[in-house]
Amino acid sequence: MNSLALRRFAIAALLVAVALLPVVGGAWYVRNKHAWGQDRLAQIEPRYARLLGLESQRSELEAARLRATELRTQYVYPAASDGTQTGNQAQQKVRDLFSSAGLQVITSQVLPPKEEKGFDRIPLVLRAEGEMLGLQSALAVLGAQQPIIVINELDVQVLGGLANINPKMPPRLSAQFTLSVLRERP
Repeated sequence: MNSLALRRFAIAALLVAVALLPVVGGAWYVRNKHAWGQDRLAQIEPRYARLLGLESQRSELEAARLRATELRTQYVYPAASDGTQTGNQAQQKVRDLFSSAGLQVITSQVLPPKEEKGFDRIPLVLRAEGEMLGLQSALAVLGAQQPIIVINELDVQVLGGLANINPKMPPRLSAQFTLSVLRERP
């Protein structure tokens, strides 16, 4: 081969290489995209299967959501009521409950609400005096209230001290309660 034929062959080979470069680059790009797609499908497949499972249980999940909403109303005051109004309502409920249990309510106070995990916790402080039976009755009835009334602190003391107790009479107790009720935040 002479130098002219060699030069023509080199130019033709170079032209073929330049023409094949986009094809090889495209094939490499498609192969990488295919591998990336397979990896993404492997990551998404478990999530998609869970979503299909949730979709097939839609009616059961809706029933559970409705039941949870119903239960929530048994434990929490609704957001529609004002925080002060809710506190006063709970305070009056507790005062009536303690009075009907035979305790004498000395003081009661509604404290400002505190935000806690999407709820307003409304603290109530109450001091009552009475006999042990009245205190037990009040505690038993307090646990059955709906929406619930939570006892945060309870301090019970014998009035006049242990030295002044008449063994023939039931002792009078003084109880200080720190209670709270929950209200949904609007």
